[in-house]
Amino acid sequence: MDLRAALAAHRLVAIVRGSDPEAALRTVLTLADEGIELIEVSLTGEDALTVIERAREALGPGRPLGAGTVLTADDARAAHRAGADFAVTPGLGEGMSTARELGLPVLAGVMTPTEVIGARALGAEALKIFPAAQAGGPGYLEALRGPFPYEVFVPVGGVDEAAARAYLAAGATAVGIGSPLVGDAADGGGADALRARARAFRTAVREATR
Repeated sequence: MDLRAALAAHRLVAIVRGSDPEAALRTVLTLADEGIELIEVSLTGEDALTVIERAREALGPGRPLGAGTVLTADDARAAHRAGADFAVTPGLGEGMSTARELGLPVLAGVMTPTEVIGARALGAEALKIFPAAQAGGPGYLEALRGPFPYEVFVPVGGVDEAAARAYLAAGATAVGIGSPLVGDAADGGGADALRARARAFRTAVREATR
């Protein structure tokens, strides 16, 4: 898949991490049904690889599905076998390099300018500013874009609706959103609240990109 184009087109990555595999799967499918096109299932969730496998079967081959928190070479290989289309890492390491060897595009976690340079040298298609809130929020993104105006930045960590608007206005290509969007749905919470949050975030992203 062309990860850079997908991020530019959809501007929102939903991050699903759950303690209940059945609920996590339902969450992925509900988000997809609500029009969230880019979904990442974190490998730190319970039985996450099975969730990815089952989600891939349910969604079909045309819907982008990512594996998150890819730390090791084994993580990357397992995510690839499970059917992930892209890998997301919290930093730079063997999970990233192995994912690239397997042909998976990578959204690589960075914080500093040195890490930005390193991630691009290693072939990362896009750069996840993580943890974005602790790094300095939209102001930090604006500063980072000074020396790197053409990079594809995706802030992740503490991104609520207001922050999503602010990051996109500051030049983020997309935002990654976990608990402010997913809530407790992946742990067994209600689908109606999840649908309402998905619609609210889609509206926020759409309005921020006008």
